[in-house]
Amino acid sequence: MADLPVVAVITAKAGSEQQVQQALTALVEPTRSEPGCISYELLVSAADPATFITVETWRSQADLDAHLQTEHVQGALTAAGEHLAQAPAIHPLNTVSGR
Repeated sequence: MADLPVVAVITAKAGSEQQVQQALTALVEPTRSEPGCISYELLVSAADPATFITVETWRSQADLDAHLQTEHVQGALTAAGEHLAQAPAIHPLNTVSGR
C-alpha cells in the first residue's frame, strides 16, 4: 500500500496567531514520534500569517486516524479552540498524475 500524504489547514482568528502557533508547535515532536508517521512539517503561509499548514505523510489511513485521537492532538485542539477562525480542514490526498 502506498503512503498517505495529508495536508491540514488551520486558520487562526485575527490577533490569535501566536496562541495557535504555540499550540501547533507543541504537536510537532510528539507527532513525529508516532508509529506510522513518515513525515510531519508545520508551516505558516507567507501570504497570510493566520493560516498554518501541516504537510504530513502517514503509512496508512488507520495511522492518521490514530494520530487524530492522540492526547497531544486533542490537547492542541483544546488549547487553540477559541483562537481558531474555523475547524481545521484535514485533506488526505490521492495522486492524480503519474510519476
